[in-house]
Amino acid sequence: MFKKVPHTYVIIFGLIVLAAIATWFVPAGEFLREKQITESGKVINGVVNGSYHRVDQAPQTWQVMSAFFKGFQKAPAIIAFLLILGGAFWILNETKAIDMGVQSFLNYSNRLERFRFLRWIGVNNLIIILIMVMFSSFGAIFGMSEETIAFVIIFVPLAISMGYDSIVGVCMCFLAAGLGFAGCVLNPFTLGIAQDIAGIKMFSGIEYRLVMWFIITGLGIAYVLWYAKKVKKNPSKSIMFEEDNYWRENHDSAQKLEASKANKGTWLAYFIASATIIAYSVYVGLNSNLFKGGFSTYILLLVLAIIFIVSGYKMLKKSVQMFCLSILIFTIIYLIVGVMIFEWDFVQIAALFFTMAIVTGMAMGKDASDISKLFIAGAKDMLSAALVVGLASGIIVILEDGKIIDTFLNSVATSINGSGPVGALSLMYGFQSILNAIITSGTAKAAMLMPMFREIALMTDIPLQSAVTAFHIGDGFTNLITPTSGVLIAVLGLAKIPYAKWVKWSWKFILAMVILGWILLLPTVLIQLPGF
Repeated sequence: MFKKVPHTYVIIFGLIVLAAIATWFVPAGEFLREKQITESGKVINGVVNGSYHRVDQAPQTWQVMSAFFKGFQKAPAIIAFLLILGGAFWILNETKAIDMGVQSFLNYSNRLERFRFLRWIGVNNLIIILIMVMFSSFGAIFGMSEETIAFVIIFVPLAISMGYDSIVGVCMCFLAAGLGFAGCVLNPFTLGIAQDIAGIKMFSGIEYRLVMWFIITGLGIAYVLWYAKKVKKNPSKSIMFEEDNYWRENHDSAQKLEASKANKGTWLAYFIASATIIAYSVYVGLNSNLFKGGFSTYILLLVLAIIFIVSGYKMLKKSVQMFCLSILIFTIIYLIVGVMIFEWDFVQIAALFFTMAIVTGMAMGKDASDISKLFIAGAKDMLSAALVVGLASGIIVILEDGKIIDTFLNSVATSINGSGPVGALSLMYGFQSILNAIITSGTAKAAMLMPMFREIALMTDIPLQSAVTAFHIGDGFTNLITPTSGVLIAVLGLAKIPYAKWVKWSWKFILAMVILGWILLLPTVLIQLPGF
């Protein structure tokens, strides 16, 4: 049916070998770096302009075999997060709460077909549009990326239940957030830092960025809807038709599930969860001066606690599964609040899902030993994805140890000088897009590239705002396909989509988005725009 493609491990290891070969032929060099304080007070490890110098060649040989180990050392946070997430969702899946929740949601949405307008649009189409707009907004406003991993386990079963495939489920959250990340309306981690380094007002130029976000998101949604319609019409057209048997079997079994009545463990879990969120709300209230938003944050958490207590009690009366589903919903809500207000990272998010695992395990009436066994089974199921993250990080290790990353940076900076405004801006954008295959952190790239982009913009008479725009659009699209992206590998691992098949499905779309990004850049130097 499809041509045999190499295993994901083979593809990534091949890239490690190519990177090692490059260290023999590409001249080694380095920029000097120093701690720099931006105008907003952020401390970054910035490149010193004009400091590039040659260093002794460091060709990589046997290091190809150690790249796997050093890759694990380079990405321990996301690997540990994956294992914890795998264990947590394995326990949640044991309750069948997601399956029953998806089925209940679809039963409700199907009843909306009686409205002529919704029937004309298509209720399923409306669901895809609303979810993608929401996640694209999250990507544009606060740079949602890693957080999408937790949503895959929800939207893939939903997509399968609606008659689509796992790729549509991944597109609803991960792809949408990536499109928003590229559109970048208020993202403090890329746009904010880049503008700060460039010396322009933070979040200025928002008018045109809103236009870009609307166009990018709109075209992305249109493509996903087109593909979803094709799959629903003929499921065998899906590149994931065979692999999705796993999800289809779960969907078929979900339709035969019977609700379980609450037991002593369920009530105990309810009281412990309620007490925990009340205690946390009180803690924030007593220390409100330490948190963003101050006392209003305390009020928000208190309201959420009250809603959980009331809704959790009602769900308990219905079934164990519905209570566990409410636990998941509030876990996601607290994740969003934590990221936006408390600036959580992997540590806090992992702790949140670990707590969810324990509470849902207790709700099922499982003892500590049974919960531990289920958690280990889930972590084992996620081990393959965790290994891929470590292996992919090995590519970066080889390039860094071979001291050739800065050589690429210097070559591009040199080639841009002397180009006209359109040429220089295009080269900035192209290089940033390619650099995503090596460095996936937007913040790190901002600290590395923006000092050079700023100088190049001044020399070529390009608006500084245009250079920032080239940076943040270039930082978006290729992250959706590069194997060095731990988030992408984690998402595909959870969705059980082989990396090679994701590339086969997505490369044309992502190439089109890269071209679209370049087209959207041109008005920033050809016409006068607000804030540019």
